[in-house]
Amino acid sequence: MTFEGKSALVTGAGSGIGKATALKFAAEGARVAVLSRTESEVLETCREIAAGGGRSIALTADTSDEAQMRAAIDRMTQTFGCIDIVVANAGINGVWAPIDDLKPDEWDRTMAVNLRGTYLTLHLIVPYLKLNGGSIVVVSSINGTRTFTTPGATAYTATKAAQLAIVQQLALELGKHHIRVNAVCPGAIETEIAANTTTRHREETEVPVIWPQGEIPITDGRKGASEDVAEAILFLASERARHITGTPIWIDGGQSLLR
Repeated sequence: MTFEGKSALVTGAGSGIGKATALKFAAEGARVAVLSRTESEVLETCREIAAGGGRSIALTADTSDEAQMRAAIDRMTQTFGCIDIVVANAGINGVWAPIDDLKPDEWDRTMAVNLRGTYLTLHLIVPYLKLNGGSIVVVSSINGTRTFTTPGATAYTATKAAQLAIVQQLALELGKHHIRVNAVCPGAIETEIAANTTTRHREETEVPVIWPQGEIPITDGRKGASEDVAEAILFLASERARHITGTPIWIDGGQSLLR
């Protein structure tokens, strides 16, 4: 089992990519700290891990809240004793609207969850990773890293571009501690993230372009699955990726090459 004896923290692990990743880490022998702000979802993920014979701990916290995150990380280390792998996945789409319509509090909310949440996660776990080395994987997006065609998604793309910059900065800063830092950048994936998306006045910001038939060439237009992203995350966290750091992997079936 690839991750036997390792402890992994996965944020946003109540659904979608985070849940798929937590389940796969557990199946490969890792002890998994399943973190999300929705307790019922966290508990369900932990139940599924237990049903598969894995070991996990349920952590309920808002990644943008320092006190909640400190308490969650403390509980993880008290339970597992160490942190070896961190997947910073928690995020929202937020509000997509023209820049002159996007409200300051809407901007701030997206920044808080996607960017402050990533910062706090890394800020709090890096001291533990420095003890024995480890791996960090940040879940970014094709938006803000390869494509900029999502109407009104200024706040979202800004956070995703910033996440990749953080990854590349920290890959150098933390390399001497034997900590690798990488990113995955999914395209269209079947998840529940659309539930936290609000779109206004799309027609004002959309650029009319006729794409080739099927926006995802390798699948004839079908979206990817959360498991497709989880597989890449597990690879980056494993010894098989021991010479990879500061690197984004776009998981989109070629979608962003068309856009």
